[in-house]
Amino acid sequence: MKRAWQRMLSGRRLDLLDPSPLDIEIEDIAHGLARVARWNGQTKGSNAFSVAQHCVLVEAIFSHKHKTVSQKDQLACLLHDAAEYVIGDMISPFKAALGGDYKAIEKRLMAAVHLRFGLPVALDAATVDEIKQADQIAAYLEATQLAGFGLDEAALLFGRPRGLSGQGFKQFLALQPLAPTRAAALYVARFEAVS
Repeated sequence: MKRAWQRMLSGRRLDLLDPSPLDIEIEDIAHGLARVARWNGQTKGSNAFSVAQHCVLVEAIFSHKHKTVSQKDQLACLLHDAAEYVIGDMISPFKAALGGDYKAIEKRLMAAVHLRFGLPVALDAATVDEIKQADQIAAYLEATQLAGFGLDEAALLFGRPRGLSGQGFKQFLALQPLAPTRAAALYVARFEAVS
């Protein structure tokens, strides 16, 4: 029989094909995401820009744009890439090329994560769209500040950011990749603030 589980540092064994919410811990998610590089590691700086930092950035943009958003929606946003703590981050064109099996595994993992943290398995379409918009803004900012994209190229691929203005906007203009331990701590701190 083939092994389909991943041992976590918490001691949990997460079945990747049939994940149980009982085997999911936020510390494992934070630890894993802090060690997964965005942009396949092709970013400036002495550290990779991690998926943990990306998720915190997306949630900050989401909350900045939607001042009256619920904590549950903030949590859903922070967890939007949580499955990548065990399956890694792949650039969107490669995910599309892999197709159904990858997406099915990712969907089951995300359902287990949502159940573990008291979120609905499927978010309403408006929330999904708002998280996706914040994700696109984060991709644009990361691409232009860290991944070597020009402004026009990033705008073509991700759209020009809209909805970022006023107080607090400057926090999005100086992205700095963090060491994994700092990125994990940042992720856990934000999780504790919105859960």
